[in-house]
Amino acid sequence: MTPANMPLTADSIRDAGHPKARAQHFYRAYGLTISSQVELPELEPSAPAAVDVVITVGPIDLPKPSPETGTAFRFEARQQYLAWQTVGAFLITDACRIEVEPAPNVDDALLALPLLGPVMALLLHQRGLLILHASAIAVGGKSAVFMGDKGAGKSTIASAMIRAGHRLLTDDVVALDLTDRPMIVPGFPQLKLAADAAAAFPIRQAEIRPQVHAAIDKMQHRLHAGFAADAVPATRIYILERSDKAAITPLPGIGALPAIIKFSYVTRFGRPALVGDFATTHLRQCAALASQIGVCRLEVPTGLDRIGEAVALIENDLAADKGPR
Repeated sequence: MTPANMPLTADSIRDAGHPKARAQHFYRAYGLTISSQVELPELEPSAPAAVDVVITVGPIDLPKPSPETGTAFRFEARQQYLAWQTVGAFLITDACRIEVEPAPNVDDALLALPLLGPVMALLLHQRGLLILHASAIAVGGKSAVFMGDKGAGKSTIASAMIRAGHRLLTDDVVALDLTDRPMIVPGFPQLKLAADAAAAFPIRQAEIRPQVHAAIDKMQHRLHAGFAADAVPATRIYILERSDKAAITPLPGIGALPAIIKFSYVTRFGRPALVGDFATTHLRQCAALASQIGVCRLEVPTGLDRIGEAVALIENDLAADKGPR
């Protein structure tokens, strides 16, 4: 059994050196049971049990970012190190442990942003999942994955889909299990929305959490309903583009693979993050996904009052889908 899929016992958690001052919380996310000394109310709580991932807080004996660079990254086969001067440092080991050293005066709410974003994405990547920087919605027994450049409206279209009665699978970090047919592993019930999108598509039974930092304009919406807790087959990937009309255009295979590679999460860190055999594995995963599900360009009309046109197209497109290629 590999370290990444070896359950951790209560004894092994104690042996990891948890500081006594911090409480131990148990959560579920991405099909994993997580023990964390960082409070993560974004996640679904879990009863104490053998865990898959342990998050501890304490000093990390690695160089911190300089004021000039602001960040420090190091990627090895067994360990990945991500540090931001204004937030803190994070060390992932064996795809099952995350050590956290907060920057001075940084609270858990701010630590959670990188911890549940790029840090979790790298841990899931190390566990053999294909990770996309995207949002995903369950539509019946099918799913829609929304990818696009910053500001393309991934979370906005996701919120409009939820408002139309569909369920959130995950926002920002989409994890796909390609063991058999591609399956989207549910993340946690939170969606980050800009104020105008939140006003246009208010989500029923959602708690708006306090703003984490003045420089972060999106608010975190913690859903109390409308979340898909079970894995759903990956059906369609939509690459979002702004337009004056709503339209869906299938991408040929030659265009689908580069799009998936571009918006895979690990490529945000460049070639150094693909250490050892991971570059080959990552390319193989992206190619497998491109060959098995439809990848389309989704033109989304400019203006929040016309998002419904795109939602209707997506619903019709998924209804017409005949299953795996």
